[in-house]
Amino acid sequence: MANRLGGATSPYLRQHAENPVHWREWSDDAFAEARERDVPVLLSVGYAACHWCHVMAHESFEDPALAAQMNDGFVCIKVDREERPDIDAVYMAATVAMTGQGGWPMTCFLTPDGEPFYCGTYYPPVPRGGMPGFGQILAAISDTWATRRDEVTEASSRIAEHLRASTGAVPAGPGIDAGLLAGAVAAILDDEDPRAGGFGGAPKFPPSSVLEALLRAGEYGLDSARPSWGGVQRACEAMARGGIYDQLAGGFARYAVDNDWVVPHFEKMLYDNALLLRAYAHLARSISTGSMGGGAGSMGEGTGSMGDGTGSMGGGAGSMGGGAGSTGDRTLAERVTAETVAFLNDALWTGHGYASSLDADTDGVEGLTYVWTPAQLREVLGGDDGAWAAELFEVTERGTFENGTSTLQLKHDPDDATRYESVRARLLAARDRRPQPARDDKVVTVWNALAVTALAEAGGALAHPEWVERAGETAEALWSSHVVPGDDGPTLRRASLDGRVGEPLGALDDYAAFTTALLTLHQVTGEPHWRDRALAVLDSAIGQFADPDAPGAWYDAPPGTLLTRPRDPVDGATPSGASLMAEALLTAAALAPDEAAARYAEFADQTLARGVLILRKMPRSAGHWLAVALARLAGPIQVAVAQTAGSTGDLARRVRHRAPGGTVVVAGDPGALPLLDGRGPVDGVDAAYLCRGQVCDLPVTSADRLEFGPIR
Repeated sequence: MANRLGGATSPYLRQHAENPVHWREWSDDAFAEARERDVPVLLSVGYAACHWCHVMAHESFEDPALAAQMNDGFVCIKVDREERPDIDAVYMAATVAMTGQGGWPMTCFLTPDGEPFYCGTYYPPVPRGGMPGFGQILAAISDTWATRRDEVTEASSRIAEHLRASTGAVPAGPGIDAGLLAGAVAAILDDEDPRAGGFGGAPKFPPSSVLEALLRAGEYGLDSARPSWGGVQRACEAMARGGIYDQLAGGFARYAVDNDWVVPHFEKMLYDNALLLRAYAHLARSISTGSMGGGAGSMGEGTGSMGDGTGSMGGGAGSMGGGAGSTGDRTLAERVTAETVAFLNDALWTGHGYASSLDADTDGVEGLTYVWTPAQLREVLGGDDGAWAAELFEVTERGTFENGTSTLQLKHDPDDATRYESVRARLLAARDRRPQPARDDKVVTVWNALAVTALAEAGGALAHPEWVERAGETAEALWSSHVVPGDDGPTLRRASLDGRVGEPLGALDDYAAFTTALLTLHQVTGEPHWRDRALAVLDSAIGQFADPDAPGAWYDAPPGTLLTRPRDPVDGATPSGASLMAEALLTAAALAPDEAAARYAEFADQTLARGVLILRKMPRSAGHWLAVALARLAGPIQVAVAQTAGSTGDLARRVRHRAPGGTVVVAGDPGALPLLDGRGPVDGVDAAYLCRGQVCDLPVTSADRLEFGPIR
């Protein structure tokens, strides 16, 4: 018996390879050992950037006495929830059912058949704050297993049956319509915090998918009763100016613990930054085209300041619209877009794709790398610049975080852009010399796919070909290492490390997001191989994950041996697999050959019908559903740009810049792609053909003449 995590492809598991606990990875052999020894399984689930996972590891899993107790009485299994979301989903449902809440680290005790009978989250090593000590829990479980096995068997069977009964398909609704979607938009806006920005109260998570949906609602004219633009602008500016955003190096933390976005939980996740990149890039192009009302660069109705007028979002100094005093010559949205790309490339690029996360902790101290005191600013910058920076970044003697330290905020743009850039560069250089948070180098398919989509969209619409190039490089890395060819189509793996792919199979969200990413690259580059690969992945997903008894319903995990096959169509920190599948199918329907297109379109409508109940009952947890449903109700809109032999590509770039979110845009020679069949240039110049579903407008030679909305 020994710890067996040293060869794992998960950095999180490797973090526990030196524990005195005899950890196993999830496997049939581990459960066979539990049956042979007649002991329960102790399942511990966490992830690399999880603060309390590190705390429990240090307090309990590194303690020789507690480790001996674990080894003697249990078979101990460690799971990285990011690598095995299926296992996490099953046992998180059990934890919530037993305790009323969940979270990580998750600690579950199972029978050798995998049935849970006692679950919880973090346990301190000794009794504390009304919580039992971990050693007490271990002793009680061992005693119950030895003396009251019938009670364990009864409880585990009851929980297992509950889990199986709770994974049915969501009922299909009558289909989407404008009233349903307008109601969802209104309900989301009802939850807005108009003073501090965002939706709901603390802790505040970036509402990434909701922002994308609200932007589309405005572009498609579905928010006339109450413009969604103000909600988007307030949230985006508040986050970009708050402590949740890294004011020196770019990139967003996972969430803010307070209502005003001042104090983040410092871990930085790839998925947050990929989704926010898509939203901010969309916002940037909407500002520049004036597609959200109020004219180019305007923030709409000009109301809704963030309190006393400082940092007002109505289009004045320091506004998202790029008025007088904005940093540099770009709008804040454009700057955040560019800085988020830089963060991805500088902090998370591994050479094989993007890493999963940066830890919240540095040397066991949360936020150590990122926070400042006025004295530290003066030490780096000198007296004058230090005082100026302290005022600009809201660094006070009392502090906004812990122990007199402050996060950096940027409530208003600096009055001296040159001085600002110098100060920022010097502070970043000094910060880079501090101890740095650990990085989880695991490359997760779905999160990298979200980044590919965002980079390709942003690069194509904002004229950054280098972003499109990086998107292609990332997609190629996923294709070469995460895709296993087979007779029934490609099989995706969930994650890799240093180019070595792990054993866990891809989930529904991996397949769906990768399909959309490849189709987005196809649209931006015009290269057919991206589309061909996408459709192969999509067909494989349909074969593996579609519920044959409930058209439009999807399982989240491939077939396997877990207690139940999990599925959860509700959008969370990332879009659900089902809503991502709706997007993949809708996009494929516009780009595939006719026979396949009709099949994908039918699947898309069936899938969206399963999202109706979520849109009606819990719209803030249906942001991606709403975004996809809006694109579907708008047509979906397709634009084919027929190019001349000597085309500069300018019309296609302008179309991508102006097109509402969810629009399919392709460009190329006449007949090069299905959408270009029978369509050619007009009077010797490039021409754009706009269609909504099966209804098409006359071709135009200027992007300004395209009429995308409102929803008809």
